[in-house]
Amino acid sequence: MQHLKSLIREIPDFPKPGILFYDITTLLKDKDGLRETIAGLKAPYAGLGVDVVVGVEARGFIFAPVLACELNAGFVPVRKPKKLPGLRAHVTYDLEYGTDTLEIHRDAIFDGCRVLIVDDLLATGGTAKATVDLIEQLGGKVVGVAFAIELTFLGGREKLAGYDVFSLIQYDK
Repeated sequence: MQHLKSLIREIPDFPKPGILFYDITTLLKDKDGLRETIAGLKAPYAGLGVDVVVGVEARGFIFAPVLACELNAGFVPVRKPKKLPGLRAHVTYDLEYGTDTLEIHRDAIFDGCRVLIVDDLLATGGTAKATVDLIEQLGGKVVGVAFAIELTFLGGREKLAGYDVFSLIQYDK
C-alpha cells in the first residue's frame, strides 16, 4: 500500500491551520492507483453476498458505485439533509462542535439486506457509526465498513467495535 500512499497529496493547513489534509484526487487521477484501490477495497468482501454498497456523502460516492458493480450489488447513497426526494430515514449524531444529520431513502434497505458501507476516510468514526445506525434502523445487516484511508491516531475504529472494519491505507500520525 506504500505505492498508493505515494499517490496521495498531503496539504498542510487545509481547511484550517493545524490540519493536514489527505487529498485523494491525485490518487484518483492515476489509472493504476484507482484500479488498485478498488481491487483492494473489494478483496475482503468478495463472495460475502453483499446486496448493496452504501456510499457516504460526498467522497464515499467516488468509490461505492464502482465497488458495487465489482461486487454485483446495488449502490445506495447516504446524504446530508434535504438532498433525497423520497421518504427518508435520518440519524443525528454528535460532532466535536455541534451535531450533523444523515439521511437515506426508507425503501433503500430491506429487512436483512446485507450492506457494505464505504467512505474515503475514517477519522473519528462519528459519521461511520451514524451510517451503521441508520442502516440498522431500517433492518439492514452491516457486513463491513470499508475506507480507502484510516487516520489511526484519531481512534475512529473504536466507535465501530463489533463491526468488520477495513482500511486500505493507514496513517499513524
